[in-house]
Amino acid sequence: MRAVVGTVPFEDFPLTVGNVSLSGQDLQIGGHTVPVNRGTPALLAATVRALEVLGNGKVTGFLVGDIGLGKGSRRLYETLVRDLNGYDLESLTFHYLQPDVDWHNRVRFAVEEMPRRPLLIADAGFMYAAKMSGSASKYDLFTPDAGELAFLADEAAPHPFYTRGFILHDENKVPDLIQRAYSHKNAARHLLVKGEIDRLADRSGILESVDGPSIDAMEAMGGTGDTLTGLAAALIGANGLSLHQAAIAAAMINREAGALASLTPASQVADLIRHLPRAMEKVLT
Repeated sequence: MRAVVGTVPFEDFPLTVGNVSLSGQDLQIGGHTVPVNRGTPALLAATVRALEVLGNGKVTGFLVGDIGLGKGSRRLYETLVRDLNGYDLESLTFHYLQPDVDWHNRVRFAVEEMPRRPLLIADAGFMYAAKMSGSASKYDLFTPDAGELAFLADEAAPHPFYTRGFILHDENKVPDLIQRAYSHKNAARHLLVKGEIDRLADRSGILESVDGPSIDAMEAMGGTGDTLTGLAAALIGANGLSLHQAAIAAAMINREAGALASLTPASQVADLIRHLPRAMEKVLT
């Protein structure tokens, strides 16, 4: 079983844990409906749809409402610390949570008490907290974009707001930023860097890149990076795929789905998600 942890941008959304399904363009979890637009709902929707195609099980969601004040995130942190040792998970993906080093560390210690160590994936706020706590190397996969990678590469920045200006976060600097992140032990075992070119890297450097199909609209749309992370979470370990194979397949599928959807800057991420089954068939067969 896989699990995804994150927040939704609704202050009154209660802390909810349960199997996640898709109904049209909405997620269903614990009797609640969440629209798929971007963020954790988009990530979860991609994971759910990919697992449906693969016939490879379900995904458990740990969700709570948080509009940036941190109250919901703290409740979710508390739940993870208390309950994680009751789950047997293949992978655990952390997404939008308010970064909190102390709570991050409590969750990491709770992971160590689980029946088996799940593969650990982090993006967005939890990836920030992992770096800020000095625990980045404990993770199996980070999925940053170039801007997030710049924060990982800045060994002196205590928070993304304070990434130093001389560390440029553009496509041309990505290889250098990857090397810098690893040299300061601020990267997971693997990095899947999202952008005009998607790059998979480890401590040895860039392992493989995916640059096509090139869909300009995907750079302008919100949520396409989230779907890439969700696909990786679904594919790793599925049908014998290694992390390396799954990450590259996820990048290819995400781009193929964008091409099949004929995306424009006005498109919504749900348009891409709808085409994931055909894209998976094209890439995986």
